Amino acid sequence: MARTTSGRRPTVKDVAASAGVSATTVSRVLGGSYPVSASTRNRVMRAVRELDYVINAQARALVGGSTRTVAFIVRDLVGPLFAYIGQGVELQATAEGRVCLVCTHHGDPDRELELIELMRQQGAEAVVLVGGGLRTESHVRRMAEIAHSLDRAGSRLVLCGRPPIGADVPATVVEYDNEGGAFAVTDYLISLGHRRIAFVGAGEREHTTTGARLSGFLDAHATRGLAVDEELVVDGNYDRESGYRQTRMLLDRGAAMTAVVAVTDVVASGVLAALRDAGVRVPDDVSVVGYDDIPLSADLNPALTTVHLPYEELGRAAVRLALHRDEYALDQHLKLGTHVVIRSSTAKRES
Repeated sequence: MARTTSGRRPTVKDVAASAGVSATTVSRVLGGSYPVSASTRNRVMRAVRELDYVINAQARALVGGSTRTVAFIVRDLVGPLFAYIGQGVELQATAEGRVCLVCTHHGDPDRELELIELMRQQGAEAVVLVGGGLRTESHVRRMAEIAHSLDRAGSRLVLCGRPPIGADVPATVVEYDNEGGAFAVTDYLISLGHRRIAFVGAGEREHTTTGARLSGFLDAHATRGLAVDEELVVDGNYDRESGYRQTRMLLDRGAAMTAVVAVTDVVASGVLAALRDAGVRVPDDVSVVGYDDIPLSADLNPALTTVHLPYEELGRAAVRLALHRDEYALDQHLKLGTHVVIRSSTAKRES
């Protein structure tokens, strides 16, 4: 970066002196919100380039009223689904001329709330929460309060991949048919003749994603008039190690399952590894399905039957609706569809 003769970084006053204008005029040019003559604008921008002046985002926010940033808050940057939805957020934000800020909460709901508040203080135009969230009464109430606070500040809370938190809450919601996808893939297993179906990854039942997928699993059985063996519904989280560990536990206690529904594709990869290490053939002995249809799922051995999510469109729509909410005033709640992708990890159960 260029320095002044005294060795310090150039300021607005330095730019103003070089251009022969006032500091207020420099701020108006950089803020872009006041009419300035072309010759004046050219002199200011020439001085900016010559001094290599870096515009202070917070100062620009005071002049222009916006930092022109979109923040997205996600559980972590390791989970593939979060990354693919986040990519949709980033691509649309870039297309809209915005810069993305990425924050992670690592499954801590209090940290999630702290990050939303921090992004409000930073003046983000939209704060996008990617992925499911906690549904306890206290967390939802606090989330609603923050949504109103963002709205008063001219910003927007966006729920991307989770359901609404209240009819009177000023938030943009872009979700997908989470429960319907779980229902469909479970019903597909039932249609193949499976009756002893395990569910791996039911640990976070107050989480919107887990709760919806478990609910779809249970409803598919109820619709068919089938009972669910509670011993086949096991805890766990969203990583491969959990899928491996919980499947080995089922096998070690002699669970008579013929199919497994994993809460995510990543969990399903652990399920497949555990079955393979135990000498259980997939799909000959046990069929396995996942959820999300991340690219990894097609490369597993065998290729995984799963539920496809329109993850990039989730992210793109979240930003598009939030930034143009006047134009899309009647479409601030969008639910996208899911569908089952059948691959070689499932087979008909012979009687």
